[in-house]
Amino acid sequence: MKIYSRKGDKGRTSIIGGRVDKDDLRVEAYGTIDELNSFVGKAAAELQGGKFEDVLADLEKIQHELFDCGGDLANVTDKIPMKLKTESVEYLEKKIDEYIAETPPLEKFILPGGSGPAATIHIARTITRRGERQIVSLVKTEASVSEVTLQYINRLSDYFFALARVVNHRLGIQDVEYERSANVFSFDRKKDNNDDNK
Repeated sequence: MKIYSRKGDKGRTSIIGGRVDKDDLRVEAYGTIDELNSFVGKAAAELQGGKFEDVLADLEKIQHELFDCGGDLANVTDKIPMKLKTESVEYLEKKIDEYIAETPPLEKFILPGGSGPAATIHIARTITRRGERQIVSLVKTEASVSEVTLQYINRLSDYFFALARVVNHRLGIQDVEYERSANVFSFDRKKDNNDDNK
């Protein structure tokens, strides 16, 4: 099969329901999601071993959801339903809570890095934030953007932050605090558990 069509040689590309310039905000947004998906794949390739079977399963799930996200961003017709659902957002929230409970309490900003896989996950986190900014810009100009997509991408960056800490923790590598950071995280595990019981 051929993977080239020559239809984009003049700087235009097809989306679901039309054609746009390749530097269109919508194309920039789902292009960033594609870039992000590649780094998630890289992180998964670096996380081999029994300590990370649960993480590897989640990263594969996220890769499928990022394809859904890209497809939803490329969709400008109401004839095809959006694929990404709120259940995916709720799942990320559940995993974030689990990862926070697994890692030592955090008060200050940390430097991105530690182990190789954690560094890759931090790259994924920052790409996620860029994608979020692009989606916000798109929302300001277009109505056909799923609210769930923006929620998912917002939550995903938090997930990657929590995951990078878990990866370092399971590998026995301590996160390095930013030396001039104020106390920016007010995390009290005992208080949070008491709040849950109210």
